[in-house]
Amino acid sequence: MSWTALTHPPDTLIVLVLALAIEAAAGYPDRLYRALGHPVTWIGALIGGLDRRLNRGDASRRRVAGVAGLLILIAGVGGISLALTALAGSAGLLPALGLIALLCASLPAQRSLHSHVARVASDLRRDGLAGGRLAVSMIVGRDPETLDEAGICRAAIESLSENFSDGIVAPAFWIGLGGLPGGALYKAINTADSMIGHRTPRHEAYGWASARLDDLVNLPASRLTALLIVAAAALHAGASPGNAWRAVRRDARRHRSPNAGWPEAAMAGALGLRLAGPRTYGATRVEDGWMGDGRADATPDDVERALALYRTACLLLFGLAASLLALLEVTSS
Repeated sequence: MSWTALTHPPDTLIVLVLALAIEAAAGYPDRLYRALGHPVTWIGALIGGLDRRLNRGDASRRRVAGVAGLLILIAGVGGISLALTALAGSAGLLPALGLIALLCASLPAQRSLHSHVARVASDLRRDGLAGGRLAVSMIVGRDPETLDEAGICRAAIESLSENFSDGIVAPAFWIGLGGLPGGALYKAINTADSMIGHRTPRHEAYGWASARLDDLVNLPASRLTALLIVAAAALHAGASPGNAWRAVRRDARRHRSPNAGWPEAAMAGALGLRLAGPRTYGATRVEDGWMGDGRADATPDDVERALALYRTACLLLFGLAASLLALLEVTSS
């Protein structure tokens, strides 16, 4: 079969449904990670190598080099993912869909995100502030020593909300549109932003293109994530879909990120919390807008409430993909 069939709906939606189910059930096995690494680590190694070779000179030269490095990254990841898609396609439709789905299952991170955030609540309860700070330091970039219990819990919920968008919904969105190449290219851009997109002296110019492109490719998923959280809130007693929607409309654009405010505002409104606000990253204090108008004194119970909404939102994402697939199948028959 032609590889192009595996990069267009409805085949890409079949791949997406299978990939989400595989990842939710099994995650990315530790034995596989120890043996082969992970696509993000492979992509990260390429980004790091390009950074070391190209990120030199004055600001103008670094910015041009950053654009060149990003184009090399896109060409490399895109070429490999297209080659793998073509190779899988030579096996026939059903085996190809299964193989591509297995590869795509490495791109979203439903299980690992849940595990990392849940550990913050459990370690905070068991080991106090020291345990909570250590656990939250694994998922956020801010200085954990500046966080009290409420700050630790808010940071965990903010990370859950933002990473639900760019770690799960966004790769799912791009897999649904473009199969393995779509998902892999998104992951490459997002990883580049996380590694070199920060406004540090070394990366402010070199990482500019990666940061701006990441903002663009995350735009549709961040809005969809907010809607999924609002919908999930409607299915949970004690959560408020109305407050979630009002917080999104009022607060999302106040966030320093053009995308992170959408899921964070939705989660804050749904749980009756205030999220984001002023934060400290290393020696830098970031004055950011508050998401939501509830209480700021979040607790481990609130982290668990957020995880419950997250699990429901993941199921809704799966249901949405399956429904779109069924609709396409019906309309094409």
